[in-house]
Amino acid sequence: MAKKKKDWMQDAVKHPGAFTEYCKRKGFDGVTQECINEGKKSSNPTVKKRAVLAETFRKESKKKKH
Repeated sequence: MAKKKKDWMQDAVKHPGAFTEYCKRKGFDGVTQECINEGKKSSNPTVKKRAVLAETFRKESKKKKH
């Protein structure tokens, strides 16, 4: 049986809060669009993946509100 479409989001985060901590270390107040953009340009592949995931979560969140 196939998983529901939204179930992947719960399994996607392996280390909750890791990207938020990255953003705070970089001097941002939290996960902002500027931090996401900076993370996507990072040479670290883990940070890139977390930035893309954060961006995806933002898009999904905006879809839910409308």
